[in-house]
Amino acid sequence: MRENLHRFFRAARGAGVHVSPAESIDAMRAVAKVGFEERTILRDTLLLTLAKSEDEKKALGACFDLFFSQPEPSGEKSERDAANENQAPQDQAAPGAGGGQSQNLGSLAQMLLSQDTSELAARMANAASAAGLPDIRFFTQRGIFQSRILEQMGIHRLNDDLDALTSSNPALAERLAAATDALRETVRERVSQALLLYGREESENLRNEILRNAPLGRIEPRQIEQMRTLIRQMARRLRERFSKPRKRQRRGHLDVRRTLRKNAAWGSVPFLTAWKRKHRDKPKIVALCDVSGSVARVSDFLLLLIHSLHEVVSDVRSFAFSGHLIEVSDVLESKSAEEAMRDIMARVGFGSSDYGSSFADFERQWMETVTPQTTVIVLGDARSNNLDPGADILRRISERAKRVVWLNPEGRMTWGWGDSEMPRYATFCNVVRQCATAQQLERAVSDIVATYQ
Repeated sequence: MRENLHRFFRAARGAGVHVSPAESIDAMRAVAKVGFEERTILRDTLLLTLAKSEDEKKALGACFDLFFSQPEPSGEKSERDAANENQAPQDQAAPGAGGGQSQNLGSLAQMLLSQDTSELAARMANAASAAGLPDIRFFTQRGIFQSRILEQMGIHRLNDDLDALTSSNPALAERLAAATDALRETVRERVSQALLLYGREESENLRNEILRNAPLGRIEPRQIEQMRTLIRQMARRLRERFSKPRKRQRRGHLDVRRTLRKNAAWGSVPFLTAWKRKHRDKPKIVALCDVSGSVARVSDFLLLLIHSLHEVVSDVRSFAFSGHLIEVSDVLESKSAEEAMRDIMARVGFGSSDYGSSFADFERQWMETVTPQTTVIVLGDARSNNLDPGADILRRISERAKRVVWLNPEGRMTWGWGDSEMPRYATFCNVVRQCATAQQLERAVSDIVATYQ
């Protein structure tokens, strides 16, 4: 019971259910009271002791159903098998026809011929445990663990028995071959089940790691929702990192002069202390995102990440542009990501980028939003299509802002080539970074938020 529960807890963690050591101890005590006999009661007990939300209840229920649905060898009999069983006593009794040969077969062959499903299930469970099946992590390991389980069950002796029966008793050999195929299929099902239970977390981590380093502009349509989920996870990590309440205020260094003045009445004995406190600006972020056809998808993910950080940065203003610039803060806050991006793209998306005109729109209508506490983030490839780049407007924005950060999804080798104005814009930026992947995007936003801590 203890070993099964430990494996179940590992599977539950892989399904996304947080199971702490204290919770696992409580669950084991509860299971010790109700036992394993009533599967429904056991399921409800584990859900009550481990799940802490509706989502975790659904995930844990699915994990329980998968964990305790052990595949068994097929017990179906074909008409030929039934006829062979009726003829088997006569065949064994007949001299020279292989009489008594079934008694010389190995234990696994005898189980398969007798269709002893309970013994086969027990033997398979022991073989899976001996093969270390709970250690499976990746789909590429399925063949290895299938071979290990079959070897533990005695597949080599079974193959020898099958070869011997083929020449002496073809009918019995045919039955044994069919049962062997069913056994292999059952082992494959058990390994696939174990992969779903124990390999889900590792497979998801591997998939996310590949996705984090994939160019955002080349994400396939089927991966867009996965990327959005990954961006939300990044935002959650950033919130957890930068939104933790401080147990005590950071006091800085001791201010000796003020301390001596405050304690003059006690002969400068430092009963009272004074500290040099570091002033922290109230964070403000203004994001200007190019949503022209070349960088639209990258802007989608940046806007999603920035607007998931309101617990860290309360004052966020977002703007989108291609030929002209509009504010999209309300759209992103009031609608889902899919609806918001459809609305934004319908209004300004997929056009030819005109940085000069868009910067002029911002200066004319929203320049007062930029203060000495504001970090201005510009996401774009800096390709002006040979139009006026508006670099002088970016200079005036830089003079008003705390700093200007430019995130460019193109590689550095392409900056300054063709219609790229990146070298000219970089003159008025405090930070210029390549931002072509989700990992680079997370690092950039993390560094920006960290400056306010």
